[in-house]
Amino acid sequence: MSEASDRRPQILFIHGLWIHSSAWRDWQDLYEASGYTTSAPGWPGDGDTVLDTRDHPGALDDVGIEAICRHYAALIDQMPANPIVIGHSFGGLIAQKLLADGYATAGVAIDPAPIKGVKTLPFSQLRAGFPVLGNPKNKRRTVSLTAKQFRYGFGNALTQEESDQLYRAWTIPGPGRPLFEDATANFTRNSPAAVDTRTSERGPLLLISGTEDHTVPNPVTQEVLRLYGDSRSITDYQEFAGRGHSLTMDSGWRDVADAILAWLSSQQFRETGASATAA
Repeated sequence: MSEASDRRPQILFIHGLWIHSSAWRDWQDLYEASGYTTSAPGWPGDGDTVLDTRDHPGALDDVGIEAICRHYAALIDQMPANPIVIGHSFGGLIAQKLLADGYATAGVAIDPAPIKGVKTLPFSQLRAGFPVLGNPKNKRRTVSLTAKQFRYGFGNALTQEESDQLYRAWTIPGPGRPLFEDATANFTRNSPAAVDTRTSERGPLLLISGTEDHTVPNPVTQEVLRLYGDSRSITDYQEFAGRGHSLTMDSGWRDVADAILAWLSSQQFRETGASATAA
């Protein structure tokens, strides 16, 4: 890698449950064309491709939030400077933890899984999580969604055709443990879903919500925003009307990606040697 590319701000993309990291490819192309370097590593246990992950689902058994966080923290430790982290769904929860723990210069959490302290629990969220939470044995094993379940949790704002296409292209088995950990976070003293929302020693954070999201309904993300109310660090919020949980990979993904690019630009990131920090 050239010295010039080393100085470009680095973005680390983090996927959520049931979606392979390769679904970020269009985002990576766009952001690299915009002057960033990017990476989108999978969770521990993910295969290199969608098909490989589907063929070896057992590699994800019992993988929880703490293991996922350690995995990304270790990757960041090998980078020349802390990156900007952008995560979707459970990746959005992980992005918030990495930012609060000093592993990132800025964070973007798109339709993020609720952190500890969120009490809002809409029916659609319960229904979207039922394929896993409906069976306690799923806590330590990997679960795949059916096309119908994906349609409800991800593709409800899409046509049936587009939802089915995304399901075939990007879905992978997902570990049940993160959902159980998240569901019990408010009753667990040292929950791995806890995030220090009061710290003022972090970089800026952007929370994004789709108003039609079934998996992480809009009121849930709004409550996350309120939990950051005591922090003096920048916490912004943006809403996308009519969009569901698929907003990072459906035909409207570019609207979200462009909005984040504009937000990053507004934070006046500047290059300082090999790192990018908020001015």
